[in-house]
Amino acid sequence: RQFPGCGNIVTFSQFLFIAVEGFIFEANFGRKRPAIPIRNYFIMVAMFFTVSVVNNYALNLNIAMPLHMIFRSGSLIASMALGIIILKKRYSVSKYTSIALVSLGIFTCTLMSAKQVASDSSLNQEDGPQVFLWWLLGIAALTFALLMSARMGIFQETLYQRFGKHSKEALFYNHALPLPGFLLLAPNIYHHAVLFNQSEPFQVPVIGLTLPIMWFYLLMNVITQYVCIRGVFILTTECTSLTVTLVVTLRKFVSLIFSILYFQNPFTGWHWLGTAFVFVGTLMYTEVWNSLGPFLRRRRPKDE
Repeated sequence: RQFPGCGNIVTFSQFLFIAVEGFIFEANFGRKRPAIPIRNYFIMVAMFFTVSVVNNYALNLNIAMPLHMIFRSGSLIASMALGIIILKKRYSVSKYTSIALVSLGIFTCTLMSAKQVASDSSLNQEDGPQVFLWWLLGIAALTFALLMSARMGIFQETLYQRFGKHSKEALFYNHALPLPGFLLLAPNIYHHAVLFNQSEPFQVPVIGLTLPIMWFYLLMNVITQYVCIRGVFILTTECTSLTVTLVVTLRKFVSLIFSILYFQNPFTGWHWLGTAFVFVGTLMYTEVWNSLGPFLRRRRPKDE
């Protein structure tokens, strides 16, 4: 919120922390050979790095954080579409209906955000069209990242079926191999490191250490991201890519609600309607009603 363009330093810090931890505890300081051929990791890493960077830059293109979260929830649609095209899968009518609801929800939120950008009173007539074009470019970037992320999930699922489940190894290589790519972003990372140094001092509770507050925020982000991403990689070895996508989508929904309530982000009734479509469509996709039916019938007392 204080530095909207700091996505690169955040991502670099996350990747560096996970790579160092994996190099020590998983790769045994480079002495352990990977179970999955390294060339496959290079392909996965190229997709993973591209998705991370494109999603970060979308925030610089007039994309609000709530819209960013909701739009990325469309990964369920992308996963199903690519599953049909690449894996030749077929789904039931209820599955297609749920995807239609999610699509409608994302379209509603996107349309409402577009109107907000177009009617922003702080823009003069000359700046308005330019800002709106940047917003359209941001939507295109999010769409590209959405499809690339879905393709990566299918690629991971195929690898695990072929070579076995190796979540910790995949976590390490997916974060260690892209590190040289951050050299291209070094000026931006250094610029924000300087800005972080200039933020107000903050005394860390318990240990009493004083440091700029932005570095404290970054440290907490890195720790919580490590817990999150490790859980996701374990999930990829146990479930299909669509199930993983579903769980991550629900996590993003909770993040969305927290973002709106805590940071007081603007959210209209149309946005809530779109979010409800996304949520209901996701629940329909899991067929949670079918699972709850027998459970509720067992708990219902007998008439006689």
